[in-house]
Amino acid sequence: MTSDPTLAADAALSASDAHVYAAVPPARYAARRAALVDAMRAAGGGVAIIAAAPVVMRNRDSDYPYRQDSYFHYLCGFDEPDTLLLIDSDGTLRAPDRAAPGADGEQAALARPRATLFCRARDPQHEIWEGLRFGPDGAREAFGLDAAWPNEARDSRVLDVLAQARTVWLPFAAKATASCVNDWLARLRARREPVAPETVRDLTPLLDALRVVKDDDEIALMRGAGRISALGHRRAMQACRVGMREYELEAELLHTFRRHGAQAPAYTSIVATGANACILHYPAGNAILRDGDLVLIDAGCEIDGYAGDISRTFPANGRFSGPQRALYEIVLAAQRAAIAATRPGARFDDAHQAAVRVLAQGMLDTGLLDADRHGTLDDVIAARAYARFYMHRTGHWLGLDVHDCGDYRDPPRPEEGTTGPRASRTLQPGMVLTIEPGLYVRAADDVPAAFHDIGIRIEDDALVTADGCALLTRDVPVACDEIEALMRDGQ
Repeated sequence: MTSDPTLAADAALSASDAHVYAAVPPARYAARRAALVDAMRAAGGGVAIIAAAPVVMRNRDSDYPYRQDSYFHYLCGFDEPDTLLLIDSDGTLRAPDRAAPGADGEQAALARPRATLFCRARDPQHEIWEGLRFGPDGAREAFGLDAAWPNEARDSRVLDVLAQARTVWLPFAAKATASCVNDWLARLRARREPVAPETVRDLTPLLDALRVVKDDDEIALMRGAGRISALGHRRAMQACRVGMREYELEAELLHTFRRHGAQAPAYTSIVATGANACILHYPAGNAILRDGDLVLIDAGCEIDGYAGDISRTFPANGRFSGPQRALYEIVLAAQRAAIAATRPGARFDDAHQAAVRVLAQGMLDTGLLDADRHGTLDDVIAARAYARFYMHRTGHWLGLDVHDCGDYRDPPRPEEGTTGPRASRTLQPGMVLTIEPGLYVRAADDVPAAFHDIGIRIEDDALVTADGCALLTRDVPVACDEIEALMRDGQ
């Protein structure tokens, strides 16, 4: 009788442990909003309106699982739909010694509160079907907001604030924009308000600049997502058997993610065997894991909105063949070179360039690229001949979104203007990015047969630290011998 293949790994993280990662204090959200207010004031001030994500219908009478808009979640942590956050850069913080609020949002008078939430009121009848709501009072206290009101009061109160602002800020890149903003502006202009907003500006660059550097609470959540994601990969490696189907391994991942407290997968899991691993965004299908094939898994979980993102490649039968190991070692060496290039003061692109040099040299050494045809290593890189087998970048920002927000280039210098060339982004402590080189070798007449239909990717999540970077996802093995040992333990 075999034991549960994840019992040993589970000892490091119990199901209840995961929930400690979700305790972000209200003061943290308030600090983020204060930083946004400072950025808005530096850009001329105004009022920001951020809408919650809408409920999306899957099909008749059935909705997709609700997932809050990332910008909205970042600023207040409130994850109910049909909600609006208004941030007035000229407003005032809530005074802690004010009189207590009255029922369901009737609060002591404040002169233009800085952060105001409009949300659904408590409703016992609806709560029977949909679950408990915070209501305005509960939301205000739980998330440290300056004021909160039921949606019924939204139009009149938003109009009062907008009538005193020259600029309205909206996150243009958000899934949800406040569709009623145009109506509010039209109503104000029809009233010929003396100060009615003259411009609508994009809030996205200000929010992206804040979100690209993670605070301590975000890093704790991402460590948790990395650890649980790693447990899922360990379980998949140990559960793997020749003859299984891809979706069976996906089930092992999803089981482990939820068992340990993750709310959802962070993205659609990639589980690809054999030639399917050469399809970059291949979803888990029904292909059978065959003896002699590799399996590529790219999967991660989400904790309180924050993503883990791991890729591993392993042999379906538990043993790398000689050609598989040869290509795998090239990819692993490329990842190590990229990790070494990831440190404060370096450029975002440095890791990619370091990985490309290792991968391109490996292509020449193994005969994937013919030196007589393609020339030297520098020739291969200059002509991008390597892109036949490595066609994506080596990493991306990671955070509330798997491909997280944030510019990949430094802000323009004043002397360069807004259209001049910009250098790759300078890394600084608190940034989190993935490091994920790969090789994807489709069968072709000019490719050595031993390498046909081999797809390999190795991906980890890296936190830039004061003196380098820390990998958040190495609780799952990466070296060939360690992978084989873990798979033997699962037999």
